[in-house]
Amino acid sequence: MDLLAKGGVFMIPIMLFSIMAVAVFLERIWRLRKKKILPYEKLRDVEDLVHRQQFAEARAICRQNPSPLAEIGLVGLQYRTASRRVIQEKMEGKGKAAAIEMRRGIGLLQTIASVSPLLGLLGTVEGMIKVFNAISAGGVGNPGSLATGISEALITTAAGLGVAIPAFLGQRYLSNRAGRFIYGLEEYAGHWLDLMTGDTPEESEEEEEA
Repeated sequence: MDLLAKGGVFMIPIMLFSIMAVAVFLERIWRLRKKKILPYEKLRDVEDLVHRQQFAEARAICRQNPSPLAEIGLVGLQYRTASRRVIQEKMEGKGKAAAIEMRRGIGLLQTIASVSPLLGLLGTVEGMIKVFNAISAGGVGNPGSLATGISEALITTAAGLGVAIPAFLGQRYLSNRAGRFIYGLEEYAGHWLDLMTGDTPEESEEEEEA
C-alpha cells in the first residue's frame, strides 16, 4: 500500500492490470489441460464402436465427454452419411470454434504486457514534472529530498515493468500451449475424417478426379 500511495494515480490501473493478468493466466491454465482438450483415451471406445457400426453408442460417449476432441468426433458422426467434403467442412467449423475458445484471454495478456510499461512511464513523467516544478518554485534546496522525489517518480516504471514481463511470458506460454492443442485437434480431425469415410485423402482426390 505504501508503494501504491507513493507511485501516484497511475499505480491504480497498473495494479488492476496485475490482478487481471493473474486471473486470466490461472483461468487459462485450468482450461487448457490436455485431459480437457484432447482426451484420447476416453475416445478409443468410440473408434471401436464406429468400426462395429454402433453409431448411436458412439454418439452417446461423445456427448458424455465435453471436450473439443469429442465435439469434433460427434460432428463427424452426425454427418457420416454426407460426402467427405461436407464432413470435413463441418469438422473444420467446429475446430475453428474450439481454437477461438482456446485463445480467449490470451490477447488480453498481450495488451496488458504492452500497456503496463507505458502507464509506468506516464506515471514517471508526471512525477518528474512535479519534481521540476518544485525545483523551479524553491530552488535545488535539499538534494536528498529531490532524490527521494525522483525515486518515487520511478516507482511506476518499475511497477509497470513488473506487471508487463510476467504478462508477456504468460501470454507466450499460453499461446504455445494452445497452438499445440490446436495442432492435435487438426491431426485428430484428419484421422476421424478417414474413419468416417473409410478412405484416405489421396483416395478421395483420385475419386474426385475420376
